Amino acid sequence: MSIKYVICKNCERTFKDEYNFCPYCGQNDKEELTLGVLFYNTISNYFSVDARFFKSFIPLIAKPGYLASKFVEGRRLLYLHPAQMYLFITVIFFFLFSFIQRQQVQDINSEFEKTFKQEKKTNYELQTNDSLLIAEQQKQQAEDSIVKAKLKKVLTENKKYTHFSDSKIDSIVSKSNTNKQGIFNFDFNQSKMDSLIDSGASNESIYKFMGMKDDDGYFTKRIYSQALKFYKSREGGSILGAFYDTIPIAMFFLLPIFALILMLLYRKKGTYAYHLVFSFYFFAFLFTVFSIIIVVNFIVDIPDNIDWLIAVSTFIYFCLALSRFYNQGKFKSFIKGSMASFLFLSFVAPVTALILGIFAFLFY
Repeated sequence: MSIKYVICKNCERTFKDEYNFCPYCGQNDKEELTLGVLFYNTISNYFSVDARFFKSFIPLIAKPGYLASKFVEGRRLLYLHPAQMYLFITVIFFFLFSFIQRQQVQDINSEFEKTFKQEKKTNYELQTNDSLLIAEQQKQQAEDSIVKAKLKKVLTENKKYTHFSDSKIDSIVSKSNTNKQGIFNFDFNQSKMDSLIDSGASNESIYKFMGMKDDDGYFTKRIYSQALKFYKSREGGSILGAFYDTIPIAMFFLLPIFALILMLLYRKKGTYAYHLVFSFYFFAFLFTVFSIIIVVNFIVDIPDNIDWLIAVSTFIYFCLALSRFYNQGKFKSFIKGSMASFLFLSFVAPVTALILGIFAFLFY
């Protein structure tokens, strides 16, 4: 009796036809593609993750550091993988947060529209009322004179360091523009700006009116381009929306940096991956708490003192998790937890927010 062989459709390796499953990759060779098979595989795969998620949820909330400890000890199938759990919860969080984000964007756009309309009305009133316009100009001139006087005083007092002559100082003061802020000057006449836009003037002409020079670099020109786009659209919420959209991407950098801070504080406790496991579970806990807060706020507004209490409780959770995971005393864990929180919240998070803000403005 001859033995019949078949070729696996998945891995393309040969095995005996009497086997229902490929001995190399495990695929069912006799299974036909039907609607039942399609939906059964989809649902079973989903609920296999879902079941492990619920099995991991209670320890994540009630036992700080427990899941991370069990994972590094080798129990890696009973509970949801740290990276998988983190991704699963962050998807839920940002889905819930999208409702808040949409409302905030609409509110900010509405406020900006009101502000621009009010400024336009004020400028129109000033232009149609000579006395008001003169008073406003005199006020601005007085402020400019005070600032220039202070600038001249500082330059004169430091002549021995700068070696500037009196004529050089007078030249610097006279050329100074007290309305400039930083390297960009957006102190333009709004009514003239509106007239240029209404007349269909080219963007290049408007950029020059705003103060852009021909020899400005790409970054400076991009700033002016986005400033004009913002002025035309009056949609400040779009920048906020772009800022929020970059946060999930930023988390892929923030979380590893947080793990790096822990590795510096616990240099003898394991490799970088060891600290990354803890970070995944801890951030999963944070996003779980944030998700619960959003859901509760949909139902009833949480008072500010409750928000502060929740913030303090997450720090206590963090210290207890450190104590269990790194097997150190609670006081020592509190000190290191405070140091890690300070470094992350005082340096890493603000720098990241600044970068995201710039990115959001440049590419919204």
